[in-house]
Amino acid sequence: VVCDEAELKDGEMMEVEVGDHNVLLVRCDGVYSAISNQCTHYGAPLSKGVLSGQRVRCPWHGSCFNVKTGDLEEYPGIDCLPCHKSKMLKIFSVQIQGQPKHIKWMGARDQAVLHTIMLLGGGAASLMCAETLRQENYGGRIIMVSRDDLLPYDKTRLSKIMNAEINLKTVTFDDGLIQCYDQILIATGCRAKSLDCPGADLENVLMLETPEDARCIHYACMGCRTVKAVKLKSGITIEADLLIVGIGVNPNSEFLKGSPIRMDSKNYVIVDKYMRTNITDVYCAGDLTSFPLKMAKGQNVSIGHWQIAQAHGRIAALSMLHREVELNTVPFYWTVLFGRTIRYAGYGEGYTEMVLKGKFENMKFLALYIKDDEVVAASGLNVEPAVSVVAERLAEGRVITKAEAE
Repeated sequence: VVCDEAELKDGEMMEVEVGDHNVLLVRCDGVYSAISNQCTHYGAPLSKGVLSGQRVRCPWHGSCFNVKTGDLEEYPGIDCLPCHKSKMLKIFSVQIQGQPKHIKWMGARDQAVLHTIMLLGGGAASLMCAETLRQENYGGRIIMVSRDDLLPYDKTRLSKIMNAEINLKTVTFDDGLIQCYDQILIATGCRAKSLDCPGADLENVLMLETPEDARCIHYACMGCRTVKAVKLKSGITIEADLLIVGIGVNPNSEFLKGSPIRMDSKNYVIVDKYMRTNITDVYCAGDLTSFPLKMAKGQNVSIGHWQIAQAHGRIAALSMLHREVELNTVPFYWTVLFGRTIRYAGYGEGYTEMVLKGKFENMKFLALYIKDDEVVAASGLNVEPAVSVVAERLAEGRVITKAEAE
């Protein structure tokens, strides 16, 4: 027995202990349900998140879970949550029983199925596409192609020496291998732009794109000084021992030039809300895409982020299986600077006003970005779960007016 019935009202949730586990107890429409209280992404306490109907949104990074089944409904989480049995006792108390880890059922490869799906890229989009295909009992062959020597983590680095013959449904690699496919997902991502200025070739001028890059930066921080200073166009000189370059990205789409696949002026692949390109059986997902964002009234955007790539991969997999599920996700970002986490949700391009609650100098604020008298995005520091609240409202399609924001 974990609590009395009167302790929890409809639409409320609370954290309770069951043995060695922290469990989230939820009451929805008079029915109690219990799932793990730890988000499967980074272990955030879901009890401090946002409950909306039958789903709870993580306060840290925006992952969403169904409170009745534990199923993952929004990324960046990957695994589902353990779901515990709960029941009402005659003495008006709630009892919870333990439950092992919950993993979604996966289908297996069926050698009798001769259909092949190729996934170009080893990042989040390809990972979720492959997982969704198996969860939906796809029995054909799945080939994931990547230049990385690691399992999918967050980036792809496919060779430029690659040729895709879209009309022939073949891909030729730099080692001469020709691979045929029936359907293909292009998820080759983007690569960091290199610095183009005098001194760019000095040691300790590094980019952060791969685990190996991270190791190089770590070692460079402990090594001898090679870079001495950075001189800006304004004439200001900043002394530095290490320069980490972060000046944007370029899409890895060179191998598609000359193909019939439609791309925009920046060489991002244009897809519809089902992640389909203009060519039958060719799909695209992740950082490489220009896709219609529902919350931005269908405007085509390019967003390079883990959560978006995961959502793309799932939608693409369902489309391959002829199950049209419309892409509907709210971008959710975060970054940690000097031990402090800033969170951002929505799509604020073109915003004209900002409503600020709190103060920047106090390191505690919520900024609401306004466009056409509506909140289109929010950012915050030390105001959890405020940004998740805004994200959930946007996901529900609810309009937050400027007056409400103020």
